[in-house]
Amino acid sequence: MTTGRTDRAADGRGGAAARLLRDRNAGLCLAGVVVSGFGTSALWLASGVWVKDLTGSDGLAALCMLALWAPVLAGPLLGTLADRFRRKPLLIAASLLMAGLLLTLLRVDSPHGLWLLYAVLFVYGAAGVVHDAAESALVATAVDGSLLGDFNGLRTTAGEGMKLLAPLAGAGLYTAYGGPGVALLDAVTFLLAVVLYALLRVREERPVRPSAGAWRQTVEGARHLWSHPGLRPLVSAGGATMLCAGLSGALVYAVVEDLGRSPAYAGVLYAVQGAGSVVLGLSAGPLLRRFGERRFAACGIGLLG
Repeated sequence: MTTGRTDRAADGRGGAAARLLRDRNAGLCLAGVVVSGFGTSALWLASGVWVKDLTGSDGLAALCMLALWAPVLAGPLLGTLADRFRRKPLLIAASLLMAGLLLTLLRVDSPHGLWLLYAVLFVYGAAGVVHDAAESALVATAVDGSLLGDFNGLRTTAGEGMKLLAPLAGAGLYTAYGGPGVALLDAVTFLLAVVLYALLRVREERPVRPSAGAWRQTVEGARHLWSHPGLRPLVSAGGATMLCAGLSGALVYAVVEDLGRSPAYAGVLYAVQGAGSVVLGLSAGPLLRRFGERRFAACGIGLLG
């Protein structure tokens, strides 16, 4: 009896995935997530390896991660752009902007050009915040409501899968063609994403501008987070965890050097990390139901330590 229920559940999941992939908009949105996620993960690894090769400095290599993640601090403010413009044109414009900026990295071939790399990474991080907010809102409009649950699950699986494949591909491409080759790959993925977004069939009303300014909305949101008894510890713990993760990322290149490997070997370490993300992502649901939200989050933070 248990086997029959399990088979039917598996058939149900398979049928849901098949229905999702048969839906034009859902398939295009999922393809956009996979394409952009692959390029971003590859560049994220290659930028640090690139700087390490040019300068030999672990600290300067770690600055790549800082440049990418620093704009997240302005996430609430940047995210309001997704509420002020139609999401499909916004995603297309942001993708075209990043494709053009990435092509400027083809000129970086010495330590003197690192300022350009850091500047592009900073804009890349800011555009990523806007992109994520706009993409989430567009998916809610473009994908049928009955498919959203399956879509979000498949999107998470695809995103974690990119963490497994992209570092290895990025490291291999870097070894063969250097940093400019990875930058060119990422630019191409943005252009492919533009095509996918353009093919979406979605009607969006022009957003109504809120009466309050963007800064006021951001302040009110921050005040709400800080005063909420459940959200405040969650945000504080999450921020501290991300800080520790950033420090860990900065040490990766030092570990690789101590192992006597080339900087590109970091791709192998990140691929192993991606495999762990996939395994935990698949088991997160049952573990969350068993331990509860707070204990599960505490265990995750403890594992990081």
